[in-house]
Amino acid sequence: MKRRYAIGKRTFDFCLSIILLILLTPIISLTFCIIRFKIGSPVIYKQSRPGINGNMFNVYKFRSMTNERDENGELLPDEVRLTSFGKILRKLSLDELPQLWNVLKGDMSFVGPRPLLMEYISLYNETQMRRHEVRPGITGWAQVNGRNAITWEKKFEYDVWYVDHQSFLLDMKILVMTVLKVFKSEGISQDGQATMTKFKGNSTSRRS
Repeated sequence: MKRRYAIGKRTFDFCLSIILLILLTPIISLTFCIIRFKIGSPVIYKQSRPGINGNMFNVYKFRSMTNERDENGELLPDEVRLTSFGKILRKLSLDELPQLWNVLKGDMSFVGPRPLLMEYISLYNETQMRRHEVRPGITGWAQVNGRNAITWEKKFEYDVWYVDHQSFLLDMKILVMTVLKVFKSEGISQDGQATMTKFKGNSTSRRS
């Protein structure tokens, strides 16, 4: 049953990503041009993220922040570098559109735990590490239950719950809820933050 679901999910991801890439070409092209004019190059940035089984891949996103740095050459905080247009991109989730290419390639799925930073892997406890048992997703159970407005611990709890309960019907439910969340612009950031503070581990997160 699980193998059949996995094959069906990959087929669904592949077909839907092709359809969306074709249908959304005008929006993707327009977004590309506006970012190039308002923020500059590179328009699309890539970053190494852990995928299924923790294997590294490059995730693609539209750029929403500048590269402003302080006198020591360190990047300024997100809330300083996030542009007004970048806020619109994130509000409408347009910054995620290049990830359709990740889905097409098989790096990601439409639904699954969000791919986070490579540096977080050493901070996960054994249970939290289970989020890598499935392909990461553009959206997921944590995203439709709070997105960046919930704690890291709760986010990981939702991710692992999805791993244990994944199904085609649940995936469809998450996709529908995601569309509603985008229209309502809910959970985009934590209170007082441009996005979400970095995960720094917890008392039970370090593995021996």
